[in-house]
Amino acid sequence: MSEFLNGFKRTHTCGDLRGTDVGKTVRLVGWVQDYRNLGGFLFIVMRDRYGITQIHVDAGSPLFEQASKIRAEWVIGVEGKVISRGKDANQKLATGEIEVDATELRIFNRAETAPFAIHDRCDADEKIRLKYRYLDLRRPCLNRNIIMRSQITRIIRRVLEDHNFLDLETPVLGKSTPEGARDYLVPSRVQPGKFYALPQSPQLFKQLYMISGFDRYYQIARCFRDEDLRLDRQPEFTQIDMEMSFIEPEDIQNICEEMICTIFHEVLNIDLPRPFKRISWDESMDRFGVDAPDIRFGMELNNVTEIFRNTEFKLFAAALENKQGTIRAISVPASVKLSRKDIEQSLGDVAKTYGAKGLAWTKMTNGALDAGIAKQLSDTEKAALIDMLKPEEGGTLLFVADKLNIARNALGRVRKEIAVRNNWVPKVMTKTEDVGLTWVTDFPMFEWSDEDNRWYAMHHPFTSPRSSDWPAFEAGDLGNVYAQAYDLVLNGIELGGGSIRIHNIDVQKKVFAALGIGDAEARAKFSFLLDALSFGAPPHGGLAFGLDRMVMLLSGADSLRDVIAFPKTNKATDLMTEAPGDVDDKQLDELYIKTVMPEEQ
Repeated sequence: MSEFLNGFKRTHTCGDLRGTDVGKTVRLVGWVQDYRNLGGFLFIVMRDRYGITQIHVDAGSPLFEQASKIRAEWVIGVEGKVISRGKDANQKLATGEIEVDATELRIFNRAETAPFAIHDRCDADEKIRLKYRYLDLRRPCLNRNIIMRSQITRIIRRVLEDHNFLDLETPVLGKSTPEGARDYLVPSRVQPGKFYALPQSPQLFKQLYMISGFDRYYQIARCFRDEDLRLDRQPEFTQIDMEMSFIEPEDIQNICEEMICTIFHEVLNIDLPRPFKRISWDESMDRFGVDAPDIRFGMELNNVTEIFRNTEFKLFAAALENKQGTIRAISVPASVKLSRKDIEQSLGDVAKTYGAKGLAWTKMTNGALDAGIAKQLSDTEKAALIDMLKPEEGGTLLFVADKLNIARNALGRVRKEIAVRNNWVPKVMTKTEDVGLTWVTDFPMFEWSDEDNRWYAMHHPFTSPRSSDWPAFEAGDLGNVYAQAYDLVLNGIELGGGSIRIHNIDVQKKVFAALGIGDAEARAKFSFLLDALSFGAPPHGGLAFGLDRMVMLLSGADSLRDVIAFPKTNKATDLMTEAPGDVDDKQLDELYIKTVMPEEQ
C-alpha cells in the first residue's frame, strides 16, 4: 500500500547536496529516475525539479529487499547519511561528489511502466509525448524550459514595476473585430445569436487604460488566434503587453532594452551592449531582404539594377521591363562550396518558395567571372559586378531578378539559408557574439493588396503616422506614409513590436477612411474607442513581446510546443484532454446553436 507523507518532509532537494554535506543525515523525496541492482548493493537515482541524487543501499541492509522492488517513476522518500563517492565522483553532476546511504525508505506511490523513457534522449513520437504531457514535462529538458519561462516572467515583472508600471487585467470575452487573423468565437447563452470573441491582443483595452489615466500598464496576457499553425505558432499564446502615456518611441525602447539585458544577464549569463542597433525598415529590406534581419553575419544584399539597365541578357531585361522590377545580388564567400545542383535546385527551391522564378549565378575563377550566367553578360557588366561586389576567388554571386518585394525577400531568405547550413548562426546562445539584437523602425504605414485592390494597415489601424509624412497622407500618397512603428528582432526572428498610437479622433477617422472603413462600420466596430478618443486621450504608445517565442529562443528549443506546458498540435488539438470535443445537444440548445457537418452542407 502506498504511504501518506505522515511527517516525512524533505530536508534538502535532489539538487542541493555537495561534498561539504558529507556526514549529514538528510531526507529526500521525489521520483525514481533510474535504478541498478549490482547484487552486492543497488543504486537508486532520485529526481525532482532541482536535480538528481544517487541513493546507495547495501545488500546487507534491511531495506535491500524493499529497495530491489522499486522501479522507474515510483514516488519515494529516502532518509540516510551523506557519504563521499571518492574516486567514483561524477564531475558532470552538481551532486556528483556524494551519495546518500539509505537508512529509511518510503514508497509514496507506484507507477505503471511509462510509454516512453523520461530522459532528455527520448525518441518517442511527439504525439505520444503530447498525449502523456504530464510525463513529458518530467523530462529534464522540458522541465528546464518551463522553469526558465517562470524565471523570465519574474524578471519582467520586477523590471517593469521598478519603472512604475501597473499589472492590469483586460477582458477575455470581447467583441469580434475581424481585422487580421480569425477570431475564436464564444456564443452567448443569455443573448441568443450573439457571440463574444477571445482577444487576439489587448490592444484597444490597453489604449483605454491610457485614456483612463493609468499611464504605465503591463500584463502577461493570454491571446487567441484561429489561424493555420506551424512550429512557431499556437492558437493560444502569451504576450508581454506594455503601454505608456506621454512618450516617444525611444522611451519605451529604452525600458525594453533594460528588460532584455536583465533577462540575458540573469538567465544566460550574457551581458549585452546598449543601446541596441537601430535600422529603418527601408534599410533592413535593402540590406537583408527581410524586415526581421539576422545581423550576426554579412553577405548583405546589393542593388545591381543599374549595372543591367541596358543589358542584353534576356532574363534580366525582362525583369526590368516592369517598372517595379529590380535585380539584387549577394556575394557568397569561397568557404561556402556551392555546386550547380546546390544553387539551381536546393537554394533555388528556397527562392521559389518566396515567389522568385529561381536563382541566377556565376563564380569568380582566376580573377574573372566564369560559369553560370557569365557568358550572357558583357565585359562592362562583369567588371562593374566585380567592382561593386568584390567577390572572393572561388566565391559565388547569386542573383534574383523580379519585382522589388519578391527579389529582396527571396534573396534574403536564401542568405539566411546559407548561413544556417554553414553553421554561421548558433542556435544556442552562450556568449555576446551569439546574440544579434536590432530595432527595426519606421515601417510603412500601409501595404497594398493587388488581390483585394485596397490598402491594409501594415501593423494595425491604430498606429500613428510620422508627423513628417502627414502631407503625403493628406495628398493620398499612402505608399509614402511611414508609421511610428518599431520591432525588436533577435537573431532574425521578431521578438516583439509596437508603435505610437493615434490619440486624435480626427486622425483616427481619416486612417479608417484610408483603409476603406467608413463611419458606419467604424462606429459598429470601434464606437467605444472613438468615444474615448473624444474625451481627451493622451499621446501614448506601447509594445508587445511574444513570451513563448522569447523562451523558445533563449532555451534553444525547436518549437513553441517545447516551452508551453500544455500546447496544441498543428491541428489545434490537445491530445491529452482530447480538446476540442463534442458537446451534447442540451448544451447546444441552450446556446441556440445547431451544428452542420461539412458533408451535410
